[in-house]
Formats: sequence, C-alpha cells, structure tokens
Amino acid sequence: MPIQDIAFSKVAARALLRMPRNTAERLRSKIRQYATDPASLDNNVEAIVGEFGAFRLKVGDWRIVFRLDQDVMHVRVIASRGSAYRVRR
Repeated sequence: MPIQDIAFSKVAARALLRMPRNTAERLRSKIRQYATDPASLDNNVEAIVGEFGAFRLKVGDWRIVFRLDQDVMHVRVIASRGSAYRVRR
C-alpha cells in the first residue's frame, strides 16, 4: 500500500539543507521510492528496537529514521550512520 504523504520534522529538513545537494537529492529519492512502493526497499528497512512504530532506512552511510501513521510517513531524523540513533527524536 503506497504512502500518501511525507512529513519532515524540523531536524530532518535542516539536515537535508545542510548536506551537499547531490546527497540530499539521493536521500529524497529513496524516501519517495519507499513511499511509492514500500516493498522495493524491504532489505534496507528495519524496525528500531525499543521504540514502538519507528523504522530506519539505510541509504549508504546515511540513516533515515521515520514513523508510519496511517497514510503518512513522518521523517524524524536524517543523520550519518554513527550519529543517527543518538539524535533526540
């Protein structure tokens, strides 16, 4: 079932603005790809242990932490792999 809308937190939006344009576009592309067809990136998406309803999407050395709420994908954190899980959500 495709996701109807994508919402970015202030932290995630700020991270996209501060990174190189080509990297930000690659991450946005993967987010759109997952929203369109969640099964296409199944091997790169896992539930976050200890946080109900939270998932992470791996894109190279970057991690996208998000929640799914009915038909909305709430992107909460976009960070490098080492710091993605330490950022306050």
